[in-house]
Amino acid sequence: MEVKDTNGAILNNGDSVRVTKDLKVKGTSRTLKRGEVVKNIKLIPDPENIECRLGKATIVIKTCFIKKA
Repeated sequence: MEVKDTNGAILNNGDSVRVTKDLKVKGTSRTLKRGEVVKNIKLIPDPENIECRLGKATIVIKTCFIKKA
């Protein structure tokens, strides 16, 4: 299974990605700003999503809103 970002680059566990759009995080008051870098991503069985940690919280981001950093 290949997981790709918006540009078609293949993502791997531990990669860093950049957010391409402001995203509100459900369940918190936090917003991921465009251009923010998320480090150490984790791939999950769904190729449309990735998992990452922001502080103590684990969140899932759609791959259509990220690009490889």
